[in-house]
Amino acid sequence: MYKVKLLNNIVSNELNRLKADKYEVSAGAENPDAIMVRSAKLHDEVFGDALKCIARAGAGVNNIPLERCAEEGIVVFSTPGANAQGVVELAICAMLLSTRNIIDGVQWVKSVADKGDEVAGLVEKQKAKYGGPEILGKTLGVIGLGAIGAKIACSADALGMKVIGYDPYLSKEAAARLAPGVVIAADLEAIYKQADFISLNLPYMEATKHFINKDTISKMKQGVRIINMARAELVCDDGILEALESGHVACYVTDFPNGKTAGAPGVIPIPHLGASTPESEDNCVAMASDEIIEYLENGNIVNSVNLPAAFLARSGGPRLCVIYKNGTGLAEKLSGVVQKLGASIAGSLNADGVKLSHSYFIADLDAEPEGLEAAVREIDGVTGVRVIP
Repeated sequence: MYKVKLLNNIVSNELNRLKADKYEVSAGAENPDAIMVRSAKLHDEVFGDALKCIARAGAGVNNIPLERCAEEGIVVFSTPGANAQGVVELAICAMLLSTRNIIDGVQWVKSVADKGDEVAGLVEKQKAKYGGPEILGKTLGVIGLGAIGAKIACSADALGMKVIGYDPYLSKEAAARLAPGVVIAADLEAIYKQADFISLNLPYMEATKHFINKDTISKMKQGVRIINMARAELVCDDGILEALESGHVACYVTDFPNGKTAGAPGVIPIPHLGASTPESEDNCVAMASDEIIEYLENGNIVNSVNLPAAFLARSGGPRLCVIYKNGTGLAEKLSGVVQKLGASIAGSLNADGVKLSHSYFIADLDAEPEGLEAAVREIDGVTGVRVIP
C-alpha cells in the first residue's frame, strides 16, 4: 500500500485515479511515498525516508527544492499545460481590463448606486471618463511560447491582434502548432519595439529574475501594457512602478501582487486566479496522479523537472530504478553489478547527456538477485535506489 500526502487542501474527483486498494491518500499521511502539492513551500521540509516523488499540481516548481530532492533520490514532477486554458482566458481578460478601464468604471457606478433615479443620467455623463481603445489590430508580444504562451498567441491572433512571439527554446514541432498569423521574433528587441501589449509566459529562475526592469522597459513602446500571469519575480517592482509613474507603461496587470504593487496606481492586482477554475484544478490533479502512479508502480518518469524523462515497457519481472549523479558514467557500472549478481537486463536507459545534475537508470530484470539493492546503494554517486516487484 502506497501512501500519498496531500498539501494545500487538494480536493478533486480525479484523486480516484489513486485506487483505494493500492493507495492511502490523505492530508495526514505519515512518512508518505509521494506528496501532491500546489503552492506550499517545501524548502525547509524534512522529507521522510519513504518519500520517492513529489508531484506539483501546477506548472511552477519554485516552491520545491529540486536539487536537494535529486540528492535525496526524490523525483519532482510538474503538470505542464494542465491549467493552461484557465491562465489563457485570464490573460485575455487582463488585456481587456488594462485597456478599457472597466474596473474603475464599475467601482464608480457602485459609488453612486444610492442616487436612485439619477444613476442612469450620471452614467451617461461620466462614461467617457472610463473609455479605452480596442485590442483589434494592436500588437501583442508573447515572451515564452510554451503550453500557455502558445495558446495566448493563438487566441490573440483569432481576436484580430497582430502577434509576435519569442522563445529561444521553441522547437520546430511547437512552432508548427502556432496559428499562421503568429510571427516568431529573432530577438526580444523586436517585441519591445513593436508591442502594444506584452505577455510574460516564462518560468521563474535565477536567470529570469527581474527579466522586466528599468533597462528593458526603456526599449519598449510608450504606453505599453504588461501582462504578468507567470511569476511576480519576473518583474522588478521598482522599475515597473517608476515606468507607471512616468507613463511609459500605461498599465501593469499581475496575477502575483505583493506589498509594493497591490495598491500602486496603474496596477491591476489579481489574486492569483490564473488556474483557479474547477477544470484547471481537476486537470492538474489528474495529471499529477498519473505521474505518481506511473513512477511508483513502473518506475517511469513523465514530466519531471529534476530528472530526465524515462519510459520502459514492463516485461513482467522485477524492475530496478536508480537515480545517480549525472556525468559519472554509472550506467555501465550498474549493468555490471546487476549481471554479476546473476540477473540479466531486458532494457536500460542512460541519460548522461541531459543538462541536469542527476540522471536515471531503469532496467527490467529476469530475477531479483539477493543483495541487489544494497549493492547498488554502495556505488559512489547513487542517490536513490528502488526495486519494484
